[in-house]
Amino acid sequence: MKLNKKLLAALSGAAAVLLLVTGCGDDTGKKRDAWAKGVCDQAAAQLRKIDDANNTLSGVDSGGQPADVKKADANAFQTISDAYAQVATIFSKAGAAPGGDDGAQFQQNAVHVFNGLSTQYADLKKQVDGLDSSDQAAFAAGLRKVSTSLDKTTASVQASLSTVRKGETGAALARQPGCQQVSGGTVTATPSAS
Repeated sequence: MKLNKKLLAALSGAAAVLLLVTGCGDDTGKKRDAWAKGVCDQAAAQLRKIDDANNTLSGVDSGGQPADVKKADANAFQTISDAYAQVATIFSKAGAAPGGDDGAQFQQNAVHVFNGLSTQYADLKKQVDGLDSSDQAAFAAGLRKVSTSLDKTTASVQASLSTVRKGETGAALARQPGCQQVSGGTVTATPSAS
């Protein structure tokens, strides 16, 4: 499915924000930094997968052969879903961030957010899987519905990730190099989903 540049920026921004979410901290100093580095170092590979899958989505010609479009979109959505699930697992295994209750709440929220994002992209894959690729007109109409769902998911990604950027732990994560790279460049801002 061909994505416009604004939507691609939002999707890449989602991965970028995710990267910003998995970094370093100031409250307990070295312990929080070490925790954040461990999370970011592990999450970076998953975030690259999300970014690569979003780039793949943007390069799919929605006017191409329906079976090819369906396969490419389904594979990209599955990749993103799997990557978000892995990030949730990384947070789950990392334990609470050093710093008391805030660290435990942050961890629980991050796991919830990333599992939720995984589910949303799995739902997009199911929508694509359900498209009739034998009828060009029906396929195009279905693809437009998937595109609308993707727009809503992108907005949801932005809203969900904003909850994980909050507080000292979120700020700490943002300082980790492994959480600042998207498409080979440093993330300097959070793009909007509109």
